Amino acid sequence: MNLLIFGANGGIGKNTVEVALAAGHRVTALVRNSANLTITHPNLQVVKGDILRPETFEQHLENKDAVVSAIGNNMKGPTTLYSEGNNNLLNAMKKADVQRAFFISASAIEISPVQPFFIRLLTKYVVQKLFGNGYADQRIMETLIKESDINFTIMRPPRLTNKPVTGKYRFAANSFLKNCLSISRADVAHFMINHINDAQTFRSIVEISY
Repeated sequence: MNLLIFGANGGIGKNTVEVALAAGHRVTALVRNSANLTITHPNLQVVKGDILRPETFEQHLENKDAVVSAIGNNMKGPTTLYSEGNNNLLNAMKKADVQRAFFISASAIEISPVQPFFIRLLTKYVVQKLFGNGYADQRIMETLIKESDINFTIMRPPRLTNKPVTGKYRFAANSFLKNCLSISRADVAHFMINHINDAQTFRSIVEISY
């Protein structure tokens, strides 16, 4: 398939590029600074662009089968990156008639009723306080995505690690995953690339964990 990956020099984005290339897909990696992505491959095209400026990426949506939005920042200060950026992407996808996309959110934006009591307390009084600005914008982003007509998957990973890909994890679509505590960025990437055509994940929010 022909894939377009936003935020390709970030943790999840870079892993998604690597997993997609290993699976034989053709990848266009969109980054704000091309010097930060050092991967080279015959099926990889690295392009400079900014999700907040649609004119820099609209042309790269042509003939794409799926999109991965792995944009991110430190989540601590006020931001509109997730909502504004991905709204730009949704509008551009509609123009280009691209129907499939993955978006990265976070499990802690909502307190899971199936998590242990201590984890629920930690989420509410520590994690949500620390990353409240980012989560607020991601909630707006999720609403905009759910109002769209595309086959979206919103990924809600828990604590992210830099461990290598295993391909062994649990996930739940449109329901809470018990003991959703940690996952590697590589395995988030593995899930997305291996579920592009999985109808179970269309128009779904997915929690994933070991």
